[in-house]
Amino acid sequence: MYVDSHCHLSFPELASQLPQIRQAMQAAQVDRALCICTTLEEFESVHALAMAHDNFWATVGVHPDNEDIEEPTVARLVELSHRPRVVAIGETGLDYYQMEERKGGRSIGDMEWQRERFRTHIRAAQQVRKPLVIHTRASSADTIAILKEEGEDGRAGSAGGVFHCFTETAEVARAALDLGFYISFSGILTFKSAADLREVASFVPLDRLLIETDSPYLAPVPYRGKVNNPAYVPYVARQVGELRGMSAEAVGRVTSDNFERLFAGVRS
Repeated sequence: MYVDSHCHLSFPELASQLPQIRQAMQAAQVDRALCICTTLEEFESVHALAMAHDNFWATVGVHPDNEDIEEPTVARLVELSHRPRVVAIGETGLDYYQMEERKGGRSIGDMEWQRERFRTHIRAAQQVRKPLVIHTRASSADTIAILKEEGEDGRAGSAGGVFHCFTETAEVARAALDLGFYISFSGILTFKSAADLREVASFVPLDRLLIETDSPYLAPVPYRGKVNNPAYVPYVARQVGELRGMSAEAVGRVTSDNFERLFAGVRS
């Protein structure tokens, strides 16, 4: 019934507990999950999860925040995207959050390496006709601008994709929707401090909405502060349902249909 459209099951906090997590997913009626790649070094572990379990799929990509790792090329991303059960390119995008503290005092001008990496992912996704999984943090203007510059306008030749773990403004959501992208909400939606985000979730068209955990991070209420896992994605569905006058089960069905439509080849 429910799909976790973004989780990191290869991360140590979850990989060591995978049998228990799979049991919890079954009990919670979470029948599918997309395992997200954040470095090329990690890809084999992510892909192995998808190959070992018929309700997991994988992506290939390099997170914008990662440095001192193998830098992706279009050719390398294309090569790995042709592996079985790889359904998307990413996680990719831009992250300017706390540059002075987290990135050695660099300015936005110093982040050209992130922007070039993002363009590489977009070009690979367009070449293989697979959607992008987009991360944007404190960088939405450049994220939208680069997508437009690279021809991501929802027309033929666009890769499309999803803005995952959405935390931006209504204006950014509308811009992403105008480009043909989906919007995915995480456990942040359940936080008391997320009133503005709940307003955004209230107007995103149902046929463009996904839910996720981004586990092991961002566990929803009532598990906030604990290690997150895909079995908790129904709590996100419940919050969406409360905003829209729907049951959690109805949200689960709609978002599962959207997941199948966006990521080809994921029907169970």
